[in-house]
Amino acid sequence: MATLAPKLSFKEQMHQARERAILQTACDLLGAKSFDAMTMDDVAGGVGIAKASLYKHFGSKEELCCAAMVEVLHLVNDFITTLEPTLPPVTKLRAVVRWSLERQMAGEIPLLPSHNSSLRAVLMSNQDYAGSVERLSDTLGAWIVEAQAEGVLDPELPPLVVLYTLYARACDTVAGLLLESGLYQREDIIELVLRTCFDGLRSR
Repeated sequence: MATLAPKLSFKEQMHQARERAILQTACDLLGAKSFDAMTMDDVAGGVGIAKASLYKHFGSKEELCCAAMVEVLHLVNDFITTLEPTLPPVTKLRAVVRWSLERQMAGEIPLLPSHNSSLRAVLMSNQDYAGSVERLSDTLGAWIVEAQAEGVLDPELPPLVVLYTLYARACDTVAGLLLESGLYQREDIIELVLRTCFDGLRSR
């Protein structure tokens, strides 16, 4: 007979709820500004707590932002599990890019840190982050190879180049600039970015 998990105390439930709010606020702020521009004061103010309370959950900005990046990776990996396995590989790739564009335009995707950012060192040493990236890369990489074998994606392109190109769609500024222009609706922007990503710019 399965053992029921012990019920959390009210204090523990509040602690978890506040931590979720902190992570969500960090994701929102990282989606709106860079890691280097974001401050712990920004996060504390966004959650509505004292900065001292924030440090009870996360000891540094790097630790907090690393947790936020891990949270996003978990979300995209969870999204992938909802895709119908029998879908063509390129359809699944487009679905993942669409998901990331939707999250980006909603301000929910943290901008990737620069190469000289102190966050990178923390991310690279975090096993959860590294494992989530590896899992995502393996899944997308397999779909890329399958799509190339089917002739849907250019087989002369190294799969790693295709993978990094798809990753870049989650953090480039094209969608945001088009949204700010006021010339296109969100769905139109997503379709245009998907078209340029998967079909290129050359006239067909």
